[in-house]
Amino acid sequence: MKTYRIAILGCGKVAHLHAKAVQNLKNAKLAGVWSRSKNTAEKFASEYKVPFYSEIEPLIKNEKIDLTIICTPHPFHLEPAKLAAKAGSHILVEKPLASTLEDSDEMIKTCKNAGVKLGVISQRRWYEPVKRVKDAIDAGKLGKPVFGTINMLGWRDEAYYEADEWRGTWKMEGGGVLVNQAPHQLDILLWYMGEIDEVYGLWRNLNHPYIEVEDTAVAIIKFKNGGIGNIIVSNSQKPGIYGKVHVHGENGASAGVQTDGGAMFIAGMSGIQEPPVNDIWSVPGEEKLMEKWKSEDSAFFNSVDPTIYYMERQIEDFIQAIENKREPLVTGEDGRRTVELFTAIYRSTRDNKPVKFPLHPEGEDDLDGRLKK
Repeated sequence: MKTYRIAILGCGKVAHLHAKAVQNLKNAKLAGVWSRSKNTAEKFASEYKVPFYSEIEPLIKNEKIDLTIICTPHPFHLEPAKLAAKAGSHILVEKPLASTLEDSDEMIKTCKNAGVKLGVISQRRWYEPVKRVKDAIDAGKLGKPVFGTINMLGWRDEAYYEADEWRGTWKMEGGGVLVNQAPHQLDILLWYMGEIDEVYGLWRNLNHPYIEVEDTAVAIIKFKNGGIGNIIVSNSQKPGIYGKVHVHGENGASAGVQTDGGAMFIAGMSGIQEPPVNDIWSVPGEEKLMEKWKSEDSAFFNSVDPTIYYMERQIEDFIQAIENKREPLVTGEDGRRTVELFTAIYRSTRDNKPVKFPLHPEGEDDLDGRLKK
């Protein structure tokens, strides 16, 4: 059995979850790290007993890296990914794929030209109740999905933004709740509902005067299948309540998942307070199964370290995709769809009108409406 040699680029808080996940996989080995900060890379490398490099291409070539995991701040995913791909490594990027469509498109193009696979982290797709909703949709148990919703009410305090220099600024974080906290739920909604036709959105900073970026956003969506959707995401509710994705079908049946409950998980700063569960289920003949699933799913979730276990599953899937010459469950194009969705909300707020899909890079200097003119 081949052992896949993996490098991590960017050694912040979330990188530790990836390092531990890699160490738990039988056919994977953490083989080297790089960071924009030499001191951070040295400390991280010492903890995991791997070499650190000050340049990316020598790391990929000298350590014979098969897969590179990008964990730098969102606006800084592109250059490490390009260097690693051109050196011959497959690429898995922490969510979101990028903070702009321009960076997303260049990353996808570079990986295609280099003949390497590109994926983006969305490990909540492997949550049992999340998969159960997708399976029900694919099996036709809801008929055509015609109404999809996200309700994510969370909280980030000042200490959170002070914990890392890149948090809370357009230049270093690329955005607020849409770019950093909501991509998991945005990805799941798109996975369930399919391609978008049009978005009308609005974002605001409601109660975080010490940051530049948005803490709250809402949107109305028209999907290409004729369905509609609604998004409400916010970091403005103490102490943080829940994240939910619900789908309602044309036959009247509904299925949904609470992906997060209690105060929201923060990598390296807090644990997961409540297990994910199906919180709506009215599929004919299955209405009484929800409580059984809640019990079983919660027991399993609490029997593992969920901050690492589901990372393992996604890295495992990506390695299998390399081995079997197939696409990973979450592709670079999937990652771009999430970037396209939050970009549409920024542009819609700026222009005060709906935004038609597909979206393309604008080449303007206002970050799709994120920067005030």
